[in-house]
Amino acid sequence: MKCQKCEKPATFHITELTDPAGPLELHLCEDCAKTYLTQGAVEEPGPAMIGGALGKQVQVGQTAEELARLDQKVCPVCGISYYEFRQAGRLGCPHDYICFEPELEPLIVSIHGQSKHSGKVPRRGAARTDRQTDLIRLRREMKEAVEREEYEKASQLRDQIRNIETEY
Repeated sequence: MKCQKCEKPATFHITELTDPAGPLELHLCEDCAKTYLTQGAVEEPGPAMIGGALGKQVQVGQTAEELARLDQKVCPVCGISYYEFRQAGRLGCPHDYICFEPELEPLIVSIHGQSKHSGKVPRRGAARTDRQTDLIRLRREMKEAVEREEYEKASQLRDQIRNIETEY
């Protein structure tokens, strides 16, 4: 795919979700992406866009190779990659905040203004979050064991999952 501003190959694919008419998709080369992300919207003045926040997070000097390496990073609990997060805009489990912390913190700060939570916290939430994280990890491990045809290990993991589910 070619850059929408010049004829170089597009290595950055940006989707802006600020337009009420629908998402704006941009396919830019590294040079045009630097210009776009440092200046915000190139042609349309308007509110601060997520592209600007992502530009700060990606750090303009970062090369396509560094971004490709970062996209290969995977959460050991749920198995989501950083690339999948960038595509969907959603994380897979609470552990992703720890796994992708260096990459997420600048993005969170640019969107929310700070990285520390301020507000109410559920009284009974902490224990359930850990349990859900364990269940996600165990289910993924069980699926992988079945794919490798390690049925003994898969049955042990199945039993662990059932024990956790019946405890609560």
